[in-house]
Amino acid sequence: MSILEAIILGLIQGLSEFIPISSTAHLTIAGKLMGLVDPQHPEQWTSFIATIQLGTLLAVFLYFAKDIKSIPIAFIKDNIVNRKSYSQQSDDSKMGWNIIIGSLPIGIFGIMLKKIVEGNLTKDPYVIASSLILLGVILFIAERYASLKKEMSNITVKDAILVGLSQCLALIPGSSRSGTTITAGLFLGMTREAAARFSFLLSIPAIAASGLLSFYQEVQFLQSDQLITLLTATIVSAVSGYAAIAFLINYLKKKSTLLFIIYRIALGIALIIMALAKII
Repeated sequence: MSILEAIILGLIQGLSEFIPISSTAHLTIAGKLMGLVDPQHPEQWTSFIATIQLGTLLAVFLYFAKDIKSIPIAFIKDNIVNRKSYSQQSDDSKMGWNIIIGSLPIGIFGIMLKKIVEGNLTKDPYVIASSLILLGVILFIAERYASLKKEMSNITVKDAILVGLSQCLALIPGSSRSGTTITAGLFLGMTREAAARFSFLLSIPAIAASGLLSFYQEVQFLQSDQLITLLTATIVSAVSGYAAIAFLINYLKKKSTLLFIIYRIALGIALIIMALAKII
């Protein structure tokens, strides 16, 4: 992999991780077109994707620095220093519980389905295309029936569990982590901005766990030149990821996700055509 290819992949990762269009789908399409996905060792590509996600994790930390500082402090204060019942805890402490509880499903299913996720099935263009189109349709339904009344402070433990379960669908390439969680948030009555914000905060444990584990498993096998390209892609994904978060939060304050729905369906159809034509 060249430095230019690493920059391109980093941009794709950062821009598509938080916008509900599936970073895995875009990276896999790009990787196949560039000839970087080895069908004999598909787990290497999965590890590469998971590792450069650490850049987008940094983007979340930078954008939500205030929340990331206040939530742990409030959680420790209300649960350890001066224990209170859940109902009496601050909004930040409750959000801490929501993130912890909402992260459990992806942790459990991620471990159970690790071999499948790393295999060739999840690199199949037909699987990716189907996921892009299906979730696009489901997101359209969510937009149509969403009440858009629930703010961040009104998110409940039940909401966190349901959004956390929806995040497990992101294990299917083409689904999109932000896409599945934002869709679930809309079905649960959240405003678009609240759904996006909770989606991003909920992504922290999942991205950190998968990224750090993949880096730990692969770093010993990487040559120095591979480390440079991996670092380059990760840094670029951090910068572009920050821009994507800022864009989506501001965009959803005023507009719906219809643009992304149309894009997902169009990309899914285009991917099927490319697969049939054996372009990828």
